[in-house]
Formats: sequence, C-alpha cells, structure tokens
Amino acid sequence: MRVVACIRIITSAIRIISDYSMSKIGRQPIAIPTGVTVSVDATEVTVQAAAGDIRIQLLRGVKVAVVGSEVVCELVGTGKQARSSWGTMRALIANAVAGLVKPFEKSLILEGVGYRVTKEGNDLVLALGFSHPVKYAAIPGITFEVGKNSTVTVRGSDRARVGQVAAEIRALKKPEPYKGKGFHYSDEVVRRKAGKKAATSTTK
Repeated sequence: MRVVACIRIITSAIRIISDYSMSKIGRQPIAIPTGVTVSVDATEVTVQAAAGDIRIQLLRGVKVAVVGSEVVCELVGTGKQARSSWGTMRALIANAVAGLVKPFEKSLILEGVGYRVTKEGNDLVLALGFSHPVKYAAIPGITFEVGKNSTVTVRGSDRARVGQVAAEIRALKKPEPYKGKGFHYSDEVVRRKAGKKAATSTTK
C-alpha cells in the first residue's frame, strides 16, 4: 500500500511539473504594438496592420481575449493536448504580431558552376543544371530579393509560409554532399563527403 501511495504522489508531482513547464509560454500576455489591431471571434484570431492581415484558427481548449493593449490566452480545456495547444496558440499569435511589424526572412545561397537565379517580375527563374530553366511563381504575402544571381531572400509576415517557401526552393536543388552544389540556407552547414580521389589517396 505504501508503494502504491508513493507512486501516486510521484505521478502527481510529475504531472504538476509538466503542467507548469508547458504553460510557461501560454500564460505570457502578448503586447499589441502601435499600428497593429487584434480581433477575436468564435473561430479565429485576426491580426491586422498596414502590411496586411493574418488569420489564425482557434485551437480547441484555449480561449483568447484582447485585454487593453494585450492579447491573453487562457486554458479552458483539460488534458495534455489542451495544454500543448495553449502554448502553440500563444506562439502563433505572437509570431503574427511580430511578422506584421517586421517581416520574417529566410536566406538561401545557390552554389555551382552555371547555376544562377534571377527575377522575372515577382517570380524566380532558376538555372539549376537542367535542360530547361525552372520557374518558381510568387505567392501572395511573399516577396523575393535576389543578390548577385546566387542568393535569394524570402520575406513575409507569415513565419510558417516563409519557411515553407524557402524549403520548397531548396528542394528544387538540394546541396549534394561532394561539391556542395545546389541551394542551402545561409546558416546551414553542408556536410561534405570525400570524393573517390581523396579516398584512394588515403588508402595508399
């Protein structure tokens, strides 16, 4: 009986610690800067500014309210999923507010002889060693900046969309492991493999 009681106490303590750690993000209010408005209805949160607007679907188990010049997320559901959604909801709203004040960006570098990237209107035209150029069409809310025909900076207010577009461009020509040809993120470290010549000279 004592063992069972101890197990229950330990389990309860672990649950309390887990609840606290998961709610550290969710409990923090989000300041609404000047020029940004936030509205909440039954199904979504809308963040608006001069740069545009972002709509975020409300997650189950979380209540969102605008109190003065802050957005407050409140946990109203129970269970692990509700607690996870609490922090996620707060992070999504915070990212939307931050992105409308200062756009998020992701930079890619294109390496390889004969590889280049140019802009055609708002779209990207990529020479990636194929028999034909590859065109990547611009999508609403995303802008491209090309530098020296070898770098692309993806900008936008929606953090998830910026990351998705950058990942799609990188996937058009992933960096190969021997010479590093292809797209890689500016902060990415590409692991290189030794070629056949290097391997042969090592074994001799």
